[in-house]
This record gives sequence, structure tokens and C-alpha cells, in this order.
Amino acid sequence: MSSLTIYPAQEPSQALFQSDNLVEIAEKLQQQGIRFEQWQANQPIDASTDADSILEAYSDDIERLKQQGGYVTVDVISLNSDHPDKAALRQKFLAEHTHSEDEVRFFVRGEGLFCLHLGEHIYQVLCQQNDLISVPANTPHWFDMGSEPNFTAIRLFNNPEGWVANFTGSAIASRFPLLD
Repeated sequence: MSSLTIYPAQEPSQALFQSDNLVEIAEKLQQQGIRFEQWQANQPIDASTDADSILEAYSDDIERLKQQGGYVTVDVISLNSDHPDKAALRQKFLAEHTHSEDEVRFFVRGEGLFCLHLGEHIYQVLCQQNDLISVPANTPHWFDMGSEPNFTAIRLFNNPEGWVANFTGSAIASRFPLLD
């Protein structure tokens, strides 16, 4: 179940807000300039569906976002728990970082935890199947795919060359809970 937990940045054991209500999640995130919405496929898809068919299944929402956000490139990424580099891939984004463009992810299946450092608070957003999150450019955050990742996500980019993690050097991410 999708959820949002908000913590004081200096107190990771004290949740200030927690909800699995999609309307509340979207409202709290919108107040911070974060897009969160739900999409539904326009045709049946399953774990064996190829990337082109996945993109077609969500084509209306993808086109709407491309027009609204100026995104020019869209792809599909999948990671399964049998991937030989899963631990290294997980570790890569567990440290706080920013990107010079929006990080837009839609979860076709599986889940991922986005942790957003917004002012004096940490917003932990557990995204699951049918969730879209758009983290604005230059927002400090980290991402956890879990120790046994198993997800497929659609990614939208303004400029794929600009999507590079710029690490902040902060150790804040190490103080907050992660996925199992």
C-alpha cells in the first residue's frame, strides 16, 4: 500500500504524519511542489509485457505529462531480485543527491521508497503499482529499491544526459528507515 511518512530532519524516530490515503498523500506532496498521482493502464499488462506495450498501455498519461513538463524521452526499466548487481544498484542511490532535471517515475509493478529532504523535514513516499511521483530538479533526496528489488517503472526525462546524481555529501540518509 502506498504511504507517506513525514519526519523532522533531525529526529528520524518521530513521525509527524503518516497516511496511506492517496488523496492525503497527493495533497501533502502538492503543498511541497511534488506531483503524486495514480494511473491506470488502457490495456491488460503483466510481468511478461514488453516495454513498447507498457508504454502503449499508459500512452495517454505519458503524452499529458510530456506536454505539461516538456519531457522528451521516455523509457521502461525493470529490476528483479535475481539481478547479480542488485546490491550495488541499491547502494548507488541510498545517499542524498540531487539531479539537474526532474526525476519522474511511474511504477508499473513493484515498489520503491523516495525520501525527500524538504527544508526541515524528510518526506518518505512509498510508491507502489500505479503510483507516479515527480521529484523536481535540485531536490535533495535518496531512493531505496529494497534488498530484493522487483519492479518495473516508466521514466520520463527532459534530457537524459542531465540525469546524473550529484551527491550532497550529507549522511542524513543513513539515519532514516529503509525498505526491508
